Amino acid sequence: MNKGKSGWWWLRAAGLTVLTVWLVRTLLVTTCVIPSSGMENSLYQGERILVNKWSYGLRLPFCSLFGYHRLASSRAEKGDILLFNNPHPQQVEKGIEWRELFISRCIGTPGDTLMLDADLNSVGGEVLSPDAKSLYAYPVSSEDLMLTVLSVLGIKGNTLAGYTSDGGYIRSFSQYEYYLISQKLEGRIPLVPLDEKNRTEVHPYVIPAKGVPVKVYPWNVTLLCNTIVAHEHQPAEVRHDTLYVKGKPVEAYTFGKDYYWVASNDPVNICDSRLFGFVPEEHLIGKAWRIWYSSRKGASGSGCNDIN
Repeated sequence: MNKGKSGWWWLRAAGLTVLTVWLVRTLLVTTCVIPSSGMENSLYQGERILVNKWSYGLRLPFCSLFGYHRLASSRAEKGDILLFNNPHPQQVEKGIEWRELFISRCIGTPGDTLMLDADLNSVGGEVLSPDAKSLYAYPVSSEDLMLTVLSVLGIKGNTLAGYTSDGGYIRSFSQYEYYLISQKLEGRIPLVPLDEKNRTEVHPYVIPAKGVPVKVYPWNVTLLCNTIVAHEHQPAEVRHDTLYVKGKPVEAYTFGKDYYWVASNDPVNICDSRLFGFVPEEHLIGKAWRIWYSSRKGASGSGCNDIN
């Protein structure tokens, strides 16, 4: 074999290797480095992982140019550790596939309801309907003010449910009614929840699913509005707790795609849905599959380990 042919052979081999690596990373798996401590004790900062790009169907390349398409599409499941593109970048004009990468655990799938507090932390436990009634106590001296507020808000037929041991009054309110009453009272009546589950400001949030209406409440209106503008690409705004889409008030909105809610293992790390809200389906890249290089103490370094 002469030198000319030998050089050409090595050039073809190098080109074939580069093409093979590109195809594998584009169509099968990709690799990433865990940038922070947000997913400890599942993934540690500095670890290298493989991500299966077929976990939820293959997102075809260059979706910002040719539109979003996914082969063999399927939904992510609760507990999956997801690699996805930043849903809320500083440069919104940047194509989805070129945006910053995040990795978090899926805790809410399309159609799920999560109980979230004022900081959008998931509190777990029983999922309450916005219309479910709970008992609240208040001083008898505040009864006239309470009746006035109920009348102003148009809450009819709400009779006394009982009395406390010290002579206070007890009424039952739904989560929605309690929210409206609390906003109207502005702290003038100390409403004390009698159910332990209602002792914190926790509300139900529905994760949008394609084609399913999501009802608008004062506690979720801002989150829904931001999602409609950023990901549904529709003009929307909030006026006095009312959602307006295309200039018209709406009580519910039907989303055109599936969304997810993700959370870090470390509650202090807020690079998750508490920061950027719902994660649209087209931002999903795949499921974290294997650790191929570990930075943990006592670990042997390289080698593939399953991720839980």
